[in-house]
Amino acid sequence: QVQLVESGGGLVQAGGSLRLSCAASGKIFIMGWYRQAPGKQRELVATITSGGTTTYADSVKGRFTISRDNGKNTVDLQMNSLKPEDTAVYYCYARQYQIDWGQGTQVTVSS
Repeated sequence: QVQLVESGGGLVQAGGSLRLSCAASGKIFIMGWYRQAPGKQRELVATITSGGTTTYADSVKGRFTISRDNGKNTVDLQMNSLKPEDTAVYYCYARQYQIDWGQGTQVTVSS
């Protein structure tokens, strides 16, 4: 099982920016971020393969950027132009031979 340690998150005003980081304990093929708002299902935010192929939810395209450092086994999510609807717990995601999740970090965007 891969261990994932997240950092970043917090409270920001609408229009602001935050950066999330996640470090994995080993090499991972696909890393990314999902989020879950209160009363809603967990949803994809963005993923990136070890080769650099990215996938974004339509709701964050043009505002969020995912990147990774394969040498350090880390993935970052730069979130710009944040909206109140981005408020959620953000979970780091890793898929190698199985799917593993981070513990989650709260992102709150005030209007």
